[in-house]
Amino acid sequence: MNTLPSQHPLASHNTAAPDSAAPLRGPDQARRPHQPRRSRPPGRFARLPELAGPGFLPIALFARLPLAMLTVGALTLATAVSDSYAIGGLAAGAVGIGSAVGAPVLGALADRAGQRTVLLVAAAVNTLAVVALILAAYLTQASGTPADAAAVVITAFLSGASCPQVGPMARVRWMALTTREPEAGRAPASLATRRAELDTALSYEGTADEFTFVLGPALVGLLASIFVPWLPLALAAVLTATLVPAFAVHPSHLAVVPARRKGEAGVGHHADAKHAPRAGALAWLKVLVAVLAMVCMGTFFGSLQNALSAFSAQFATAEIAGLMYAVMGLSSAVAALSVAYWPRRFGPTARWVWAAVLMAALSFLLFLPAGIWPMVAVLLVLGIPVGPVMVTVFSIGGLVAPAGRMATVMTALASGIVAGTALGAFLAGQVAQSQGFTAAFVVSLASAAALAVLGGLAGVLLRRGKAKADGGGKP
Repeated sequence: MNTLPSQHPLASHNTAAPDSAAPLRGPDQARRPHQPRRSRPPGRFARLPELAGPGFLPIALFARLPLAMLTVGALTLATAVSDSYAIGGLAAGAVGIGSAVGAPVLGALADRAGQRTVLLVAAAVNTLAVVALILAAYLTQASGTPADAAAVVITAFLSGASCPQVGPMARVRWMALTTREPEAGRAPASLATRRAELDTALSYEGTADEFTFVLGPALVGLLASIFVPWLPLALAAVLTATLVPAFAVHPSHLAVVPARRKGEAGVGHHADAKHAPRAGALAWLKVLVAVLAMVCMGTFFGSLQNALSAFSAQFATAEIAGLMYAVMGLSSAVAALSVAYWPRRFGPTARWVWAAVLMAALSFLLFLPAGIWPMVAVLLVLGIPVGPVMVTVFSIGGLVAPAGRMATVMTALASGIVAGTALGAFLAGQVAQSQGFTAAFVVSLASAAALAVLGGLAGVLLRRGKAKADGGGKP
């Protein structure tokens, strides 16, 4: 592993012989102490491979792809085989419900037993569940009613519930890597440096999520249309069986110490570790606010997807709604990367509130377009505040998570998005059916406004918690 000598605190104690080719120095220069040549520090994102170790970024990126393929893959397979949109919708809904229920359970188990064990078991179970879903779909292809497709619904639920939560687990690792004690002989990083590294890592994670949730459905549509409808799910199973174990055993998992091997601290809460057993109602209220924010974010996504389907059907064809939605995902991913460069004095709650307010304000633009290309332009602009809000809420979730419950909170936040997406799709679908796509955009606007309100509430709770901690520390 290459290192930059100027970054090491002992680099100035260089005992090597001087270079014979060095220019002659004058008397004054000769008396000056030798100062090493300062090398330019690496960029913020170039620091991430150094923190996590070789191979972590590509493995963690593509190991989360099966989760992005699963819902759309189940919908595509069940609809194609049964020739029923109702059964396809049931399969997709079962995957979503299973993921929303199973993710926090996997997170809680990872907090107790460690990520490696939980991820290895989940990868094996999920691979079998997805294979069972493919078999169930073809065994019940002649079903005439949703009740006849019980096997499809059950296996879809199990596939969602057992799907390894790579994204949340990766965030937990970043939080551990940016707060752990330095190696022997190295000076500890300042608090500002650690915060900058964590913001950079979480910005990258937001972009990685956006990338996979754009690539996953597109890959499903491409493979199913060109080849056979079961191929996307088969590919997801192969990726789960290979990449998730690679992520599970990657050395970065050693930074996260499970609760069974420590009597105190969880990740990122070293100072308050001894108080972990007494995490009270205020701590969990902060977590609840963050989870509700992710439910609102999911509601925004789900309602926008359904409203865009109705909109595109009015002006072109409903099938292009996914491509239009992907435009927002691209601008959101780029904006998420930019959070790493935002000023530190612009704190997390301020970022949350102002980005959500901008998100709600830009949502009014959804009511203006009367054609496909104007709507594409609106979506491109609308995605700009979306990525920063997601990055910030995940960051605050890590900040307020009770000690030893980091994976539980991260997976609960991810589950909030899944549950909210289902809720938003349902609400917007009902409104669009009865009142048209314009009214369906109201659901997206309302969820963005709710995000801003929750951001303000989070700020109040964080200030209250800080004041309480400061007061508790006084004699």
